[in-house]
Amino acid sequence: MLAARRRVNLRAPGCSATLAGMKVLVTGSKGFVGRRLMPGLAEAGHLVSGFDRDRVDICDPEAVTRAVAEAKADAVIHLAGISFIPAAAHSPDLARRVNVGGAKNLIRAIESETPRARLLLVGSGDQYEPAATSAAPLDENARLVPRGPYAESKAAAETLAMAATERGLEVIRIRAFNHTGPGQEPQFVAPDFAGQIARIEAGASPLMRVGNLDSVRDFLHVEDVVAAYISLLSPHVEPGIYNVASGVGTRIGEILELLAAQARVAPEILIDEKRWRPSDARVGDARKLQKATGWSPRVSLAATLSELLEYWRKRIRTEEG
Repeated sequence: MLAARRRVNLRAPGCSATLAGMKVLVTGSKGFVGRRLMPGLAEAGHLVSGFDRDRVDICDPEAVTRAVAEAKADAVIHLAGISFIPAAAHSPDLARRVNVGGAKNLIRAIESETPRARLLLVGSGDQYEPAATSAAPLDENARLVPRGPYAESKAAAETLAMAATERGLEVIRIRAFNHTGPGQEPQFVAPDFAGQIARIEAGASPLMRVGNLDSVRDFLHVEDVVAAYISLLSPHVEPGIYNVASGVGTRIGEILELLAAQARVAPEILIDEKRWRPSDARVGDARKLQKATGWSPRVSLAATLSELLEYWRKRIRTEEG
């Protein structure tokens, strides 16, 4: 399917129009990032196709091979997978089947059908060893200690990609840190907070349930992540590992404070033990990406959260009719 067009700043670093004209296949095309990436690629001048689970089961090797053969892509951006950490923890076998088995199927299909294509394999900053909340940002050489089914599955997929690299496939291994924006579902922390506040504004109970507010994370707007992925399509970018991150650590409690400061009500905060996880930090150093592509984040955290809260206000008004 050819993506609809969307406004993208082609003058922004990492979005050079001179790299237009590639055929790009996106897996997970209807997911949170995929819905932004498809039109972003089209606006950058690429011919875009994609599939999601309603069309191709990433766990079905024959279906994946057919889709890759049909696309005849110059590059493949692999987004399909289970991205919610608790969901992976609840169904670890499914997470491994989708995140590892799916990557294996895609790699084999590319090697078989379009061996000259560049693969962008999207992993996670969760593959790194959790750090102290005061630790410096993690670069691509930081120690990998994936903990839990989600991080383990992403690390295993990356191992498959490393083996494919040794066989001659051109692979960009991306370790993406937290990103958010309108359209992200509320199981993730920023939209969860924004959605709870918007519902309280709409008349729900003022009680707001949260987990550990002391952990530190690195947040980007989803549009900045899209721009980073597009920048990594450039043939001038050497294959390898690239963090996609802001380099700025933010306490989860600060996310809540920034949203609450914009609220029209004063929520009552309740620490929910079911949401609790130990305090740690994962903040990424993206200087390698910036040096290779000129990319840098454009949307501030304050602007991101303001946009997110307004999205939830409109969504709740729509739900309530």
